[in-house]
Amino acid sequence: MTVISPEFVAGLAADAEAAGISGFVAAAVINHEGRVLLVRRNPDDYMGGLWEIPSGAVEAGETILDALHRETTEETGLTVDQVAGYVGHFDYQNSRGGTTRQFNFAVTVEKTEPVVLIEHDVHQWALPDELPEVSDAVRELITR
Repeated sequence: MTVISPEFVAGLAADAEAAGISGFVAAAVINHEGRVLLVRRNPDDYMGGLWEIPSGAVEAGETILDALHRETTEETGLTVDQVAGYVGHFDYQNSRGGTTRQFNFAVTVEKTEPVVLIEHDVHQWALPDELPEVSDAVRELITR
């Protein structure tokens, strides 16, 4: 894992911009007792029914780390205690046809329950070798 400094995160953003990436997403890999927290997209959403790690868009004027903290709380009701490390990124085509880069961070949370969902229909704590329907990129991220 990599030490997370504001300079490191700014470098991630600069590299993505230089590659022509238009959208940024911050994502939290939350592990608890050997399981990772997954949330399922609502059936009527883009990529509906797909399981994913808690994540969301970096808004204008916000750093990737600011978005990581905000989105984790918005999507799960959990509060990030510590960003333990950067675990890589992947790119995907977004609902507007552009390319989004998802920056993934291992985090710890103050408490693991209750998980309160607003944007997803269900959650689970999954073992890495027993994942539900996740994207190939998320599967690779969790199982490496």
